[in-house]
Amino acid sequence: MNIENICVLGGSGFIGRHICEVLAAKGYRLRVPTRRREQVKHLTVLPTVEVVDADIHDPQTLAWCLRGQDAVINLVGVLHGGFERAHVELARKVVAACRQAGVQRLLHMSALNADVNGPSEYLRSKGRAEVIVRDSGLAYTIFRPSVVFGPGDRFLSVFACMQSVAPIVPLACANARFQPVYVEDVAAAFAAALEDPEAVRAAYDLCGPKVYTLRELVRYAGQVSGHPRPVIGLNSGLSYLQAAALEWLPGKLMSRDNVRSMKVDSVCTSQFPFGIQPTTLDSVARNWLARESPRTRYQPFRIRARR
Repeated sequence: MNIENICVLGGSGFIGRHICEVLAAKGYRLRVPTRRREQVKHLTVLPTVEVVDADIHDPQTLAWCLRGQDAVINLVGVLHGGFERAHVELARKVVAACRQAGVQRLLHMSALNADVNGPSEYLRSKGRAEVIVRDSGLAYTIFRPSVVFGPGDRFLSVFACMQSVAPIVPLACANARFQPVYVEDVAAAFAAALEDPEAVRAAYDLCGPKVYTLRELVRYAGQVSGHPRPVIGLNSGLSYLQAAALEWLPGKLMSRDNVRSMKVDSVCTSQFPFGIQPTTLDSVARNWLARESPRTRYQPFRIRARR
């Protein structure tokens, strides 16, 4: 299958911009729909990237975005509310638009532990979206990453920011286990899948080389950023109570649905695909966490609050 033109849905997000940069460097021509063009200036400077103003939830607009494309990458996802619209309904619209535009290749971003019977609505909606993609008849590839880290993420950077202003960190689900994966490795996997025929109608779990508890990750972010704070693990009841309170704050740092998701360990049982050696957390995270200024530490909160 010869692929030259790719529409990247969600290309303006944290993971999306890294994938676009990798694909643009390989010479692919990319179309990136967005409703916030002023926030994606980093993509407009890439020579093979076309940024278009579009509401991809509108079926006619989505069909137009896919016209003339050889493949579609769907990275759209939300962590707090609106799961049915963002994950399930959009997956259905993408499949329909692919059929209408004659696009056969679809790369779909899911999540580790996605399951129609999962413990949280987030994981259940991701599972329902996978079913839609698998039943589409398209040449799909599904990716299920654990939590993704990298410069500008909403994970380690949030923990570092939190400890720059708080004397202690009361932490919900402190013993939840994660296997964080570097954003550049995720981008490399997407690029490799486009060139590997064996990736068609396959699904891949994406994890880094080491498992951490959430407590260990929070402590690491504080130490490396220069603001180590005591981390107080909360029991199940207090975890739900804290999450319920945080739901009312701008940006929603955590929700009760997040707590339900963390009932299942976000770890892999398979090797990283395509012969890619996953990057260790410590080999790269220090590069940006240690040099964050007070101003940049607040950026994750601004992103979450859309300010």
